[in-house]
Amino acid sequence: MFDHVTIRVSDLHASRDFYAVALGDPTHDGDFVEWGDFSISAGVPVTRQLHVAFGAPDRAAVNAWWQKLVDAGYRSDGEPGLRPQYHETYYGGFVLDPDGNSVEAVHHHISAPAGLDHLWLRTQDVAAARAFYEAVASPANLRLVFDAADRVRFGTGNGSFTFVAGEQQTENVHLAFLAADNATVDEFYRLALAAGGRDNGDPGERPQYHAGYYGAYVLDPDGHNVESVAHNR
Repeated sequence: MFDHVTIRVSDLHASRDFYAVALGDPTHDGDFVEWGDFSISAGVPVTRQLHVAFGAPDRAAVNAWWQKLVDAGYRSDGEPGLRPQYHETYYGGFVLDPDGNSVEAVHHHISAPAGLDHLWLRTQDVAAARAFYEAVASPANLRLVFDAADRVRFGTGNGSFTFVAGEQQTENVHLAFLAADNATVDEFYRLALAAGGRDNGDPGERPQYHAGYYGAYVLDPDGHNVESVAHNR
């Protein structure tokens, strides 16, 4: 399941202001600004062409969320309404963050009332993304829940992420999956490299985050930084 998702932003202050309107007060404020399992950090290269959706408790909350952001001066990316092409119960509203990523509040039949609901990432090679994430599905606790030539979706237990065919590829997203123990992190790293992932940090303690933080990092076929992490204490 997701431990956290992090995006890089071009202006930390501007993006913090946006996500504070969208998500409320941060749960951690510093070089990384966090809202539970979602965080932003300043740096290059910046995350581009990402779609991220957060759960809302009902349709009225979606309407209020969208209106609040539009009234604050942010640009709409789609007014609140039903999107039956996704599901008959799917109701979402969309805005653009300061870097042009599409951010959504959504309510549907299986959405949680808060937190990450789903990510959509554009890729030029759906098959390569499918093969990589299928290879690490067991240690990352992923389930393949939709499979087509132009789109593949994996469920994480606390949301989902979808790779969809597109010429403008999503860039520079950090996906971290929770592991039960260090051995699971090691297995994720081994399987990810065997599946063609590129090393971005071998398994080990990362005390700069907290004592007992044990993680490993691999770049997926689209260059996203994918992590398996165990919190041992």
